[in-house]
Amino acid sequence: MSREQKEGQVGKLPARPPWLRLSPRLMQVAAFVPDGSRMADIGTDHGYVPIYLASMGKIKAALAMDVGEGPLKRAAEHIREYEQWAAETGLPSLCPIQMRLSDGLKGLKPGEADAVVMAGMGGELEIRILEEGRPVWEYVKTWILSPHSDLEKVRRYLASNGFFIEDEAMLKDEGKFYTVMKVRRGQEEPYGAVHFRYGKRMMEKKDPVLREYLLKEEKRVLGILEGLENRAERGEGPTENQRRAKAAQEAELRQIKEALYEMQ
Repeated sequence: MSREQKEGQVGKLPARPPWLRLSPRLMQVAAFVPDGSRMADIGTDHGYVPIYLASMGKIKAALAMDVGEGPLKRAAEHIREYEQWAAETGLPSLCPIQMRLSDGLKGLKPGEADAVVMAGMGGELEIRILEEGRPVWEYVKTWILSPHSDLEKVRRYLASNGFFIEDEAMLKDEGKFYTVMKVRRGQEEPYGAVHFRYGKRMMEKKDPVLREYLLKEEKRVLGILEGLENRAERGEGPTENQRRAKAAQEAELRQIKEALYEMQ
């Protein structure tokens, strides 16, 4: 088949393998990866993010890394399917995706990747992986983080270790809220407590999903406070634990209202 025929055929075929369907969260993760990157996907699991980016022609090379052999076997199957699809479509070039067994960043050599993805794990685990991966910090231009928990801890860690959040997005996926951060090395501008908790970049952009999340949280906290008040009226306290709980909820409510006010 001539080059012209191949290019014409590619134009009629899907832009990515038809079996590849990323969740909204992973689509946002992929969107934050700069074009032309040599990326490493830490905790790759099925390998969907590097495969998607490779099939779209957005990256030069990828490392799919995971601490478990099982996830790498699943990724290997999907990578073979991607390579077969690429061959059948006659793509002019095939982005190589390598697999590597690695505990976090320990298996990544300095200079191998200029973009690193860490998604689908808890915030404290992402902090540990970052801390143990200090030798590659200066070689990675972009970090895409999507911690499932401890977002405030992650933001504070980044700010205190010479990182700044360039962009940030919140999205809703199957009823749950997820945050994705695009991070680079550099000095972070001053953050207030509310910014560490909810994300300064999203507040600046008046992110509509963040607003929805804040209103949901406001309703939840008000419900807790109402429940505590009802118990007190029935003579069930207040105990010391109830007083501490009320103070904590009132402090959280103030931060929610501050964030909503700042996003007006």
